[in-house]
Amino acid sequence: MAEASVEILCVGTELLLGNILNGNARWIAERLAALGLPHYRQTVVGDNPQRLAAAVLEAAQRSAVLITTGGLGPTPDDLTTATLASAFNTPLEERSELWLEIQAKLGQGGRPVAASNRRQALLPRGAEVLPNPLGSAPGMIWTPTPGFTVLTFPGVPSEMKAMWAQTADPWLRRHGGTSDVFVSRQLRFSGIGESSLAEQVSDLLEGANPTVAPYASLGDVTLRLTACADDSNQAEALLQPVETELRRRLGRFCYGTDQDSLASVVLRLLRDAGQTLAVAESCTGGALGAAVTAVPGSSQVFLGGVIAYSNAVKEQLLSVPSQVLAEHGAVSDPVVIAMAQGVRQRLGSDWAVAISGVAGPGGGDPEKPVGLVHLAVAGPDGCEAISQRFGDRRGRQAVQQLSVIRALDRLRLRLLSG
Repeated sequence: MAEASVEILCVGTELLLGNILNGNARWIAERLAALGLPHYRQTVVGDNPQRLAAAVLEAAQRSAVLITTGGLGPTPDDLTTATLASAFNTPLEERSELWLEIQAKLGQGGRPVAASNRRQALLPRGAEVLPNPLGSAPGMIWTPTPGFTVLTFPGVPSEMKAMWAQTADPWLRRHGGTSDVFVSRQLRFSGIGESSLAEQVSDLLEGANPTVAPYASLGDVTLRLTACADDSNQAEALLQPVETELRRRLGRFCYGTDQDSLASVVLRLLRDAGQTLAVAESCTGGALGAAVTAVPGSSQVFLGGVIAYSNAVKEQLLSVPSQVLAEHGAVSDPVVIAMAQGVRQRLGSDWAVAISGVAGPGGGDPEKPVGLVHLAVAGPDGCEAISQRFGDRRGRQAVQQLSVIRALDRLRLRLLSG
């Protein structure tokens, strides 16, 4: 199938209804890119045999490989295998070895195995088993018509990824993956918008090898660098000068690479300096502490936090003076400064971050509208506060998330400047 395209078909009504985020398609697309396989189309269909069969037959007219996820379970709505067989007028056959394997997996501890699970041992005649090392639903590699092959996976991400690594990746490399090696790196940025970043590196975005492409998410911009070469060392050599130039132009806006998060970078800086962190939160309700503790090893640096939602708690636990609250209001620079200093003193940390704001959708006024957030960072060299206006149309969760991002970034910049 050299130079022929691969399609992705995800099966499940829950995907169409938005009950489940379709992360499988994204993950598979990244794997196909790494293999150098052309991939131009993704489709989602519900648990409907007629529409599923039509989508498969359409794919067979334009692609060499179709990768499906979902619909391999034992329930009536799991119809991928049977529909594929019917679409190509091929009978299903029970694979006795699969049924024995399914019984062994599901019957551990003497548990009864439902008769419906036997459906998972049925495959179209001529199909090759795509083993599932983690679950009971095997996939298949099947060429129902010359020049067109189907690889099926369950919808469970962990099972799909294990099956891909064990069987599908080697098969795709043998049957169409290019001999070239693709190496990608992601540079992560905070404090700069996608359009501003793109303007500063517009000439590099036009490159052919390596390619540079921007991706924006809430409060964060990523540049994905991808190079193609005969081996990984040559690809890395192509990436390096481009990465160096990007870092030179964008400076401290770049906070990390690949799997880095602002929280992981901040914790690494604190750990390298032998320093500790505490947080005081109002409108974010613990989201800042959650972002920090989501990083493995955070206990080496993070001492704890106080969620001070009411003014009384701000006074009693963080020693925020009542007159400061009365004069400036809870959403103000003087109050977040007092919160940061209070939690730093109470928990004995080197650094502290405080957040107070109007997350909405109500509670704002002309002076302090929804989306206004005040942040403070206190450290060995003093305390500073800033205010941010995130607007009233983003929604409560977005304001909270952006508050956490901005607070961590302010701390990162303070740590770097020290």
